[in-house]
Amino acid sequence: MEYSPKKIKELLENNGFNFKKMFGQNFIIDENIIDSIIRKSDILPDSLVIEIGPGAGSLTNKLAKVASHVLCYEIDHTLDCVLNTVLEYDHNVDVIYQDFLKSNVLADIQKYDYKHLYVVANLPYYITTPIIMKLIEDQIPVDKIVVMVQKEVGNRFKAKPGTKDYGSLSVFLQYYYEIEKLMDVSKHVFIPKPNVDSIVVSLEKRKNLYSVSNPKLFFQLVKDSFVQKRKTLRNNLKDYDLNTIQKVLNTYHYDLSVRAETLSIDIFIAIANALDLESK
Repeated sequence: MEYSPKKIKELLENNGFNFKKMFGQNFIIDENIIDSIIRKSDILPDSLVIEIGPGAGSLTNKLAKVASHVLCYEIDHTLDCVLNTVLEYDHNVDVIYQDFLKSNVLADIQKYDYKHLYVVANLPYYITTPIIMKLIEDQIPVDKIVVMVQKEVGNRFKAKPGTKDYGSLSVFLQYYYEIEKLMDVSKHVFIPKPNVDSIVVSLEKRKNLYSVSNPKLFFQLVKDSFVQKRKTLRNNLKDYDLNTIQKVLNTYHYDLSVRAETLSIDIFIAIANALDLESK
């Protein structure tokens, strides 16, 4: 089917489709925004693209024209007829009707022959972070993630130390990825219109990860440092070796009265490595 916002709306109406709040369904219909996402994703030849929540297939239809294969996960079975129509001539697209968070993605992608793996999606707001965490924890070999997310969430992904949006999620994601904001997206380009604006962010896998001697300790330290964001490290990390932490902080001209939101990922790594060394 040749894409147009009008045709997508008519197709949804003709199939008696009802939007479901439980799935966070807000379908993008602005073709200019969709084309910008495709262009900014820089999808290379011989690629497999995973799309989570294709909805009415507006983005899927465009992805099929630049990727070798597109694998979609859609939780809403009632979109079957809509997607079959929209993707009728896109023979390089497969749709799996199940919850992405419960899927064995590593097994699913084994049947494809590809050189590059991308995730490109308009993510449901309510499960944005769990989806990205699954990609990391399941060790899915994604080269780049390009996702449209709620503006507030996207700001946390890319936040820098000393800003209100900076938190443990910022540190965690920036450990794995180079994160860049690609574009703002108005709430007016969706049906139904959400209550908030969105942004598109790119998370590109770091070619060289930071040098962390004990990743488990590092991630737990970061989590504990932000457990009560307005409290100091002395309060949040009282179960750790504070003397060792103080020594590291001294080299960066801080002390235990500092809040976690002030510290860069490099300082957290230095603290974690020092604590790991002291424990041996």
